[in-house]
Amino acid sequence: MSYDTLFAMPKFATGVARVLDLGSTFDQYNFSENEKEADSESLKLDWETVGMDLYEAIDEYKSKQK
Repeated sequence: MSYDTLFAMPKFATGVARVLDLGSTFDQYNFSENEKEADSESLKLDWETVGMDLYEAIDEYKSKQK
């Protein structure tokens, strides 16, 4: 699962370079066409996370039952 669809995820070297970036040239944002698209993507990622949590909980429950 990728969380970088809504937030830019800079690399370590980029973070170090930001210290010297006086012109804010490293600022990056991920844009959506409209609010509905951004909300839809956020909601999808939230439910994927809930699904993964449920899967892990069920798997843990099954392993304890054995």
